[in-house]
Formats: sequence, structure tokens, C-alpha cells
Amino acid sequence: MNVIVFLAAGFEEVEALTVVDYLRRVNPIKVDMVAIGDSLQVSGSHQIEVKADKHIDELADLDAYEAVIIPGGMPGAANLRDDQRVVKIVRDMHTAGKLVAAICAGPIVLEKAKIIAGKKVTSYPGFEKDIPNSIYLQDAVVKDGNIITSRGPGKAVDFALEIVAVLAGVKEAETLRKNILYDK
Repeated sequence: MNVIVFLAAGFEEVEALTVVDYLRRVNPIKVDMVAIGDSLQVSGSHQIEVKADKHIDELADLDAYEAVIIPGGMPGAANLRDDQRVVKIVRDMHTAGKLVAAICAGPIVLEKAKIIAGKKVTSYPGFEKDIPNSIYLQDAVVKDGNIITSRGPGKAVDFALEIVAVLAGVKEAETLRKNILYDK
């Protein structure tokens, strides 16, 4: 099963790379880091350079993907929110009943895609004002239907484990939790 993790200039490295790393440890999940800028090289919010696997313009068949993940970080999340291709993909994946996940400032993309009205969500503190149509919670990770949201870099492991649980099952998530020595 294939997953998209979008990368835009200024993304939060911990949120993006923790998710990519942990999902790639779980068979049969395959993760494509997808850049939206002019290059596959993307600089994070802390100047860590990452080479994406694909460019957004190469995403021809969304049916091949089971999930889309939006990391936070600023201005990364704003760059994703302001890219109509990203917003359309998020909306289309949600409409198809596929998993849509966002962490930290990432839920601003879900708001722009108009998919979280009336949904329980969370975000980095302070971004609740940017997602006014949702039901805002302060939990570490919030799942409502096919949408998962989380608070920030310190919750990236919990976020990744919830995504694994949804995509590959609770047993796989528990195995991953044990393998990374992450105690409950």
C-alpha cells in the first residue's frame, strides 16, 4: 500500500521524517516523499535538506495511494496549503475514503480542502484559530473517520503509530512500538 508524504520548503523535519521512517519499517507500506517545489531537494524549517522521491507533477494515479500525510512546520504547512495541487489531492483522497493525516500546522491544509468542518481535530497550539469549523481537541492524536491529526514534533511517534494502526492494523502498530522501544 502506497502513501504520500508531501514536502514543501520549511517543513518540520521531525514530523515528516519520523513518519516516513516508521511507516517504511512496516510491510506492506511504501512511502513516497513528494516535493511540490522546483526541485526534489527540499529544505526543512531547520535547514535539513531532504531529497524527495517524486515531484507532485509525477502523481498520475491517485488510486495507487491509500493515504496522504501533511507534515507541519512553517512556512512548510502554509506552502502546502497555498498549493492548489496539494489541496485538490487532499480533497480527492478524502472523498475516496482514503486516509488523510496532518500534524502540527498541517491541519490548515485540511481546512483549505474543506474536509474538517464538524470533525474532531487537533494541531499545534495557536493554529486552532485557523481551523475554526472543526471541533478542536488538545489530545496528542485525534482520529475522526478517515482523518488523523496530531499536535507537533513531540507527538510524531504517536502520530506515526496511529497511521500504521489504520493502514496495517493494530498488531503491526504494536510490533513497531516494541521494535522501536516506545513504551506506552
